[in-house]
Amino acid sequence: MKLEAPAAARNREPIREVLARWLPARGLVIEIASGSGEHAVHFARAFPDLEWQPTDVSPDAFASIDAWRADVALPNLRAPMVLDATTAMWPVARADAIVCINMIHIAPWEATVGLFAGAARILAADGVLVTYGPYARDGVLEPESNVAFDRSLRARNAAWGVRDIRDLRALADEHGMTLAETVAMPANNHSLLFRRR
Repeated sequence: MKLEAPAAARNREPIREVLARWLPARGLVIEIASGSGEHAVHFARAFPDLEWQPTDVSPDAFASIDAWRADVALPNLRAPMVLDATTAMWPVARADAIVCINMIHIAPWEATVGLFAGAARILAADGVLVTYGPYARDGVLEPESNVAFDRSLRARNAAWGVRDIRDLRALADEHGMTLAETVAMPANNHSLLFRRR
């Protein structure tokens, strides 16, 4: 059954514009925590020379991704695979880019640690990791809507919450990556580009 995320419909085109500057012309892109699959469909259609590999851990997500795939029948949109960012055993050995949208704040910190560790293992030389979501900056979270969102996340699960860009930069540095660009996005979100050194 196809799931629909209103946020995905709103942010997919601004994210595509950012990805168009950062993704390689050809190669394999791993999408971490693909959710409904709407981003995967949109980006696979937008970048026909890239192989797009959606991943998730949720059976509901798998069903939705498969339903969206059946509707569009894009040759470069692969079947979803199970990928748990917290584990060291990823089902893929190499990728040219990794895209992770709206996972970091809705997951324990261990998932973010695993995301960067996995990126360091599988990204090709000069490969990119692109993340998207709300972030604090140097201990400051704003505007108030993001503060309220962070509070609601932590009320749902104490391990969740909006992360600070400085912590992600430090984590990237530990794994041989550099925060190369930060782009302000609609609805108080940001896209972050990390590149392998």
